[in-house]
Amino acid sequence: MKSLSKSKDIGLSISGRHWFVLTLLLIMMLLLLFRAFSLQVLNNGYLKDRGRASQLSEVAVKPVRGRILDRRGEVLAISTPVDSICADPRVLLPSNEYLDQLADILDLPLSQLRKLLQSRAGAKFVYLRRHLPPETTRVALDLNLPGVFKQREYHRYYPAGPNVGHVLGFTDIDEKGQEGVELAFDRHLSGVEGKKRVLRDARRRIVEDVDSVKPVYDGKDLNLSLDIRLQTAARRYLAEAVYKHEAAGGSALLLDAKTAEVLAMVNLPDYNPNDRRGIKVNNIRNRAVTDLLEPGSTVKPFTMSLALASGSFTPDSPVDTSPGHYKIDGWTIHDIRNFGSLTLSGVLIKSSNVGTAKIAMDMAPEELYRTFRDVGFGQATGVELPGERVGSLPNRKRWRESEHATLAYGYGVAVTPLQLAKAYGILAAGGMSIPITIRKRDRVPIGSRILPADVVTEINMMLEQVVSPEGTARQAMISGYRVAGKTGTVRKLSAQGDYQKDSYLALFAGFAPVSDPRFVLVVLIDEPGLDHYYGGEVAAPVFARIMSDALRLSGIPVDKQPSTQLVFSRQAVDLGA
Repeated sequence: MKSLSKSKDIGLSISGRHWFVLTLLLIMMLLLLFRAFSLQVLNNGYLKDRGRASQLSEVAVKPVRGRILDRRGEVLAISTPVDSICADPRVLLPSNEYLDQLADILDLPLSQLRKLLQSRAGAKFVYLRRHLPPETTRVALDLNLPGVFKQREYHRYYPAGPNVGHVLGFTDIDEKGQEGVELAFDRHLSGVEGKKRVLRDARRRIVEDVDSVKPVYDGKDLNLSLDIRLQTAARRYLAEAVYKHEAAGGSALLLDAKTAEVLAMVNLPDYNPNDRRGIKVNNIRNRAVTDLLEPGSTVKPFTMSLALASGSFTPDSPVDTSPGHYKIDGWTIHDIRNFGSLTLSGVLIKSSNVGTAKIAMDMAPEELYRTFRDVGFGQATGVELPGERVGSLPNRKRWRESEHATLAYGYGVAVTPLQLAKAYGILAAGGMSIPITIRKRDRVPIGSRILPADVVTEINMMLEQVVSPEGTARQAMISGYRVAGKTGTVRKLSAQGDYQKDSYLALFAGFAPVSDPRFVLVVLIDEPGLDHYYGGEVAAPVFARIMSDALRLSGIPVDKQPSTQLVFSRQAVDLGA
């Protein structure tokens, strides 16, 4: 009996434990079922948010760079959309078996691609190849490699190519301005970058734009004062002259005489901003604002204006230039021949160095310095282009007579072509100076008086005679229009500072029509061949062709012919030389 009782106790004990375990298991199962129900039904949105959050990221939104337009609305620079192939180095490993195929598509050495991924290991983003054709982008993405995706960017395009290269400049691959207008107005054109939140798939490809984090602001358009028609014509005529005369290069600058807007600015040699491979650094330079030159005889009108303003001279004042040379302070000044006795007008019309020097010696050198400074020599024009140089205008406490005399006809002073154009703009505007601009103007600023109006009228009458059968610039004449201007033929300086015997600059500066000036033009031909190197025979014909197009395209009516003829010689001289 005792044994039986013990057996029952053991059975009851086992049965109790069994129920305890079963109950515990049941409770655990119920808890698991409740948890599953909670996750699947009650907290379904939470799980989705966790999953999405693991694939959400912020990306930059590039602004579209503003367009650059000419004064008539023609597009000179525009940004076009392109795609770049990028990667997440944490996902795309250098050991990927298909990496060689990607390298072939992107035209990259496999070793270079692997090295790029290794060097950026741990980074979230790296460019593999930028600004690709659409077909290349499509083929690369069709490989479906993990961590490879595309990014939309923009590429700068210049429809006019080399015609406007020096003025516009260019941007780098990130569309940051590097030269010219692109650099000067970079902030205006750039806009403000934005940010957005995107959803990526397992391969790091963007599958959905979620929302905007920071708004993007596109760049603003920029309207230039240039007229692409005149710019193209100026380049064509300049290029033909450079080729014809086997010259090293040249420049042409066309200004609006009423508004001081730059209508054309051309330099040769130039470059194509759309394809800068193998380009020479010197070809990028905008010589119109960066290069200095001695202006030679083109400054003589300003010397004569000082003489007339002083009251000591009139246009008919006699000046003896015999015997065609003049020795001063150990320096001999030469004319191309003996002009004999000339009037002051004749000195300018025949471009006599001897006569100009003698007139200058009757005036203080400080007065000549102030006149040249007032018309803009030795000072920046203020044009909105990078790299402008101010030139050189000496201001000495003690002047040697030779320095005084040679300054009067343009030696010992260094100016840019744009400074020379600005000075002639003052003559065209009746003695008023208006700030020069490369931007299209809605309103013309009030100018400042630089030269007396009556003096300018007399000087301009003389300059009109320069562009006549009796003057040095007969090849600058334009049928139906009165043209005023001045030639210049300047010996170039060597690297050692000596004047070279067989190296010249041929210049012509002028404006038209004389009765109501509308355009100012400076033409420079650098190192023309020795058969023809005078400004009147090399630069003047280019002036005539460019100016003729400007007058015709602008619908300027033919000019009123002058009623008076200046007396420029006090004796019978051979005027056909």
